[in-house]
Amino acid sequence: MATVSLSVSTVQPLADRVFVKLQEQEEKTAGGIVLPDTAKEKPQVGEVVSVGPGKRNDDGSRTEPEVKVGDQVLYSKYAGTDIKLGNEDYVLLSEKDILAVVN
Repeated sequence: MATVSLSVSTVQPLADRVFVKLQEQEEKTAGGIVLPDTAKEKPQVGEVVSVGPGKRNDDGSRTEPEVKVGDQVLYSKYAGTDIKLGNEDYVLLSEKDILAVVN
């Protein structure tokens, strides 16, 4: 079996897909309780690190993505495909799963 080495710079999303780096979650609750990894929820906020060229329309043209590299985005809880590159967690999701750009 061949081994593939991936890095953030080698992953280029297709169509209207977006590659997002997940933000680290808090280790403690507001009351000071330390959360184990199994009790943490999947984060829903991340930074866009790569964007596809856009969705292809019926006439063959492309619709420009609404997000760009560097945007902080909020996305649907169970959307996308989780990917781990090195020590970092990423999610590859469709642009329609992005709910908002966070300023």
